[in-house]
Amino acid sequence: MQKMRVAVIGATGVAGQQFLAALAGHPYFEVAALAASERSAGKRYREAITDAAGALRWYCAEPLDPAFAALIVQDAGRLDAESVDLVFTAVESDAARELEPRYAKTTPVVSTASAFRDEPDVPIFIPGVNMDHDALIAAQRRNRGWKGFVTPVPNCTTTGLAMTLKPLHDAFEITGVVMTSLQGLSGAGRSPGVRSRRRRRRSWAWCGGDTVEPAAFPVSATCTRVAVLEAHTESVSVALRRTATMDDVKAALREHGREFTRLGLPSCPPRLIDVSEDPFRPQPRLDRDREQGMLTSVGRVRPDHALLNGVKYVLVSHNTTMGAARGALLVAEYLAERGHV
Repeated sequence: MQKMRVAVIGATGVAGQQFLAALAGHPYFEVAALAASERSAGKRYREAITDAAGALRWYCAEPLDPAFAALIVQDAGRLDAESVDLVFTAVESDAARELEPRYAKTTPVVSTASAFRDEPDVPIFIPGVNMDHDALIAAQRRNRGWKGFVTPVPNCTTTGLAMTLKPLHDAFEITGVVMTSLQGLSGAGRSPGVRSRRRRRRSWAWCGGDTVEPAAFPVSATCTRVAVLEAHTESVSVALRRTATMDDVKAALREHGREFTRLGLPSCPPRLIDVSEDPFRPQPRLDRDREQGMLTSVGRVRPDHALLNGVKYVLVSHNTTMGAARGALLVAEYLAERGHV
């Protein structure tokens, strides 16, 4: 496969840096353009992220690729999106609302921003959960007159929850969910719980071609911030229509996403969910970086006697990898594999 040329917008920010760390040496994509605010435009990337004292403001554990360091940063408002095959955006919602439609007129856009998450013709992909939502791409292009499209990844709190609810709903039919999140500090705390609840119901919705129908079961979500640097822990209780043993539930979780992982996409882990029998797992410090942060770790699966056919469990999902840039990259890999990019 000839590598596709990609641009990273918001490249000097933390989320943009996470894209660059994930894209270094990527087998599908080569970074052809970096863009940020007018303040950084015209500088080499290394210069743009070096402060007045000479300190390099590179926040990823992976080293900065020298080829990226030498690229000239462009003004995001002036980027020619036709010069690349794909655009990754890692900007705030207000900027995304302005920039992403401009790029999507000619070029596919995969975004970590929230600007278009609530639009009815915009897919919000979660790996292995709702990849059939790619049917919305044709509808979006038709509705908006674009050659490209916009697809954002979901709120990072949604990713692990939807990943675990999908197999339970398919196997036993969910009738209700109660979730409390204990979110890492790196999540920044900007998304109110009510928005997360609505997007979760939409993320595993049924796709009818031009629109999606949100999941019918109610979700009660309480989102909190805790003194953990990275990863979101979630305590989940689920009511099921059909009775299931705990062994049945664990088996459904462990089997989830086999068809997706068989694609062998570069950023995809060998399995999407791991279920631990250790009563003290999962824990953020021990489990967030498994499979490069792309694995959803589940444990403490047990009956919930407060709910009809109830089951409860704890999950840990890495909010700044699977829940952000590397998860968006995995979505882009899938779209490339399917010929949408």
